[in-house]
Amino acid sequence: MARLPRASRMAGFTLLEIMVALTIFATLAAAVLSASQYVVKQTGAVENRLFAAWLADNHLNELRVQPQLTVGQQQRVISMDRKDWLVQQSIGTTDHPRLLQVDVRISLVGSEHPLHRASAWIPVPHE
Repeated sequence: MARLPRASRMAGFTLLEIMVALTIFATLAAAVLSASQYVVKQTGAVENRLFAAWLADNHLNELRVQPQLTVGQQQRVISMDRKDWLVQQSIGTTDHPRLLQVDVRISLVGSEHPLHRASAWIPVPHE
């Protein structure tokens, strides 16, 4: 019976080596999947905060061009990005007779926590 040369018997991987490699690969794949899910979740949260900041800025600019502002609190719902946003505004007087203090809070409808808050002083429109 002829013996195979030593080099040909050593070629290839053992079952144990393959199992270890698969275990390492599976662990790495699970870590990457977990990290990617976290990134997707955070991306959605950042996107919501960005839209809330845009809405607050737009609302403050709309108030600046209105001919008359009413002191007090108001709220309204605005649809944007296939979501309903709650815009809450509070307009109050200041020590300066020609300035009004405006606070705006933006949140998703149904959420108690505002995603963005903005404050500004708006000149009292000329009468």
